Amino acid sequence: MAFREKTAWLTLISMLVAYTLYFGLIVGGHPAGYELFAMLWLFGAISLTQLVVVIAGSLYLTARTPKEERARPDERDRAIGRRGAAAGYYVLLIGTIVAAVVMPFLESGARLANIGLFALVTAEAVHHLVILTSYRRGWHG
Repeated sequence: MAFREKTAWLTLISMLVAYTLYFGLIVGGHPAGYELFAMLWLFGAISLTQLVVVIAGSLYLTARTPKEERARPDERDRAIGRRGAAAGYYVLLIGTIVAAVVMPFLESGARLANIGLFALVTAEAVHHLVILTSYRRGWHG
């Protein structure tokens, strides 16, 4: 498995765990679902934890991977990255339209912010998922 694929797996799995917990708590009735201050604390704590996990995992993967496998991204790696970014962009665009244009007529405050956060998290998950499927299926552009 390529080094960049491993880091994409690490990021995607940590995101799924962290934000499934966050949005699960929101759906379960946590005050972060309707209070802005609680939402900021919960989202900040979970995001910071996810960041620490990704940094520690990346350091571990870097230490365990030979230097020649960690070489600069070649043309294929960059094309896969662009493909993933483009897919994530479209998801983010749709989520932003929903959160900024449609939802203000229906929701406000923390609920509206959580819808925007859900769009951001979904777009980033799609970005990494497209990268992983491109490496797995051998996409060549």
